[in-house]
Amino acid sequence: MGRDNWYLRCSQRWDLMPKTLEGQITMEKTPSYFVTREAPARISAMSRDTKLIVVVRDPVTRAISDYTQTLSKKPDIPSFESLTFKNRTTGLIDTSWSAIQIGIYAKHLDNWLQYFPMGQILFVSGERLISDPAGELGRVQDFLGLKRIITDKHFYFNQTKGFPCLKKAEGSSKPHCLGKTKGRTHPNIDPEVVQRLREFYRPFNMKFYQMTGRIFGWDD
Repeated sequence: MGRDNWYLRCSQRWDLMPKTLEGQITMEKTPSYFVTREAPARISAMSRDTKLIVVVRDPVTRAISDYTQTLSKKPDIPSFESLTFKNRTTGLIDTSWSAIQIGIYAKHLDNWLQYFPMGQILFVSGERLISDPAGELGRVQDFLGLKRIITDKHFYFNQTKGFPCLKKAEGSSKPHCLGKTKGRTHPNIDPEVVQRLREFYRPFNMKFYQMTGRIFGWDD
């Protein structure tokens, strides 16, 4: 099999993809598909009817979070500021750095729209998952054709983590929160660097809002 059949080959392995009975929906998740250039063609070759759900957040916050994650594993990496710029004096952003490149959502979406119509793609707001988890998951349930059964009563706000947690996970009597890698405190970043990144992302964000028909409010 050629490299383009990789996704199809993997998805046919029962140890990777569970059997789906009538009335069931099988889901798979990974943070890398949306930004992997070959992924849309591979998934389309497997099933053109696949529905796609992508969680997005403010690309500036996302970049800082990405850096924070890497910093926790490699404390000797260069500063956020030095990685952000090709030239700090001119303010030229280094788009080859993955933490920056991933947040150019419009560019990645252009690639997906060559294989899937916009009606098969749902973009979930990472910010609203925190401020209104039930409302945002209501959109997900509607998109998948499911009855809305997840409501506000299923969540509580964890002050330590800084985001909502499930009051009771399925099959458990205990609450469930995301793991310890989530909710880390971000390092202090020079406000001028943050402002320059906001200016850099603004035109890409505007295009993304147009493409998705939803204003995410990252430029307010």
